[in-house]
Amino acid sequence: MALHFRLPLRRPPAPARSRPRGLRANALRAALALALLAAGVAVWLWATPSGARLRYLAADTLITTQHRHWAKYVIGEAALRERLAEYERRFDAMARESLRPVVPERPAGGSGTGADKAAEPLYRIEDVSGEGWSGKLLIVPDPLSIRIGVPSAIGRGEKVSRMMQRLGAVAGVNGGGFSDPNWSGNGFKPTGIVMSGGEVFYNDADPEDEIDVVGFTDRGALIVGQYTLSELQRMGVREAVSFRPRLIVNGKGLVESDEDGWGLAPRTAVAQTEDGTVLFAVIDGRQTHSVGATLYDVQQLFLDRGAVVAANLDGGASTVLVTRDAEAGYRIVNQPATTEGERYLPTAFLVFPQPQLVRIANVWEGLDMERFDPSKW
Repeated sequence: MALHFRLPLRRPPAPARSRPRGLRANALRAALALALLAAGVAVWLWATPSGARLRYLAADTLITTQHRHWAKYVIGEAALRERLAEYERRFDAMARESLRPVVPERPAGGSGTGADKAAEPLYRIEDVSGEGWSGKLLIVPDPLSIRIGVPSAIGRGEKVSRMMQRLGAVAGVNGGGFSDPNWSGNGFKPTGIVMSGGEVFYNDADPEDEIDVVGFTDRGALIVGQYTLSELQRMGVREAVSFRPRLIVNGKGLVESDEDGWGLAPRTAVAQTEDGTVLFAVIDGRQTHSVGATLYDVQQLFLDRGAVVAANLDGGASTVLVTRDAEAGYRIVNQPATTEGERYLPTAFLVFPQPQLVRIANVWEGLDMERFDPSKW
């Protein structure tokens, strides 16, 4: 008789009980690695020269935004106060060097700079870029074609595109500074001085106080630096706003390096070459296509183009370049760092085919601006 043996069926192996423990171990190792990485980054940021440079670049970038107070979390509150004071001292020092206008003499009160300039287009635009930034260069051959535009209505600023349409300009960029409480101001109250057509439209300083000035004389020379009202009048300054700092004086760059460049931000600046040609740099920032430029970046851009004098203008969300095109009409050429496209501003540099015929009214005449609240719309 044959004997049959039935082998017992093998059950499938039970799931390994160690898996949860393995996941926890992996998570622990990952957390430890991240902690070590964070500790290493912290040591690098706070204990090495290269780390310190990055922290101060981040702090300088925050200083140019509406979140300036966040910079204290990067470098400390005491260091932030010292940083701001240091920039004020540095900008004041940059304003003291004597400026020697080297622009060729032109007839006072003229509407152009001669046949050689008259034959050129009123303006042209070039794309410019550098490490981490891109923007536009507005090139204006005739400095006498530039006027300062101001708003037409009391109580608020005006978009550059609207100023251009109203006054008949063909190109324009944002101008000088203005009172902007909590970065939500109405753009109507300038800071410093505003001159247009040789008239003083606005001045919040005493007549003999030195004011930061960016402007053009009646002969087309770009004047930048600190001057009293009487000095401006003696020099024949006709178009002017206030902002700082100087970037180039007598062909020499004043910003020594990126570390002194006031962070990464949208920038607007103006320069002039030895033959009188005016350059407006309009650099995008705070966006994926262009993080922003330092003042050193802008200075070097101008020096590469042969600029002999240059100054910074209002930037950030104010930075805008508008042109009039025969087909497209008025359009914003750059990409401003604001969802609204343009801010309401008190001043703009505008280019005209016949600047001597343009009539610009003084919107601040007779107003008591000491009683005006720039935070209310």
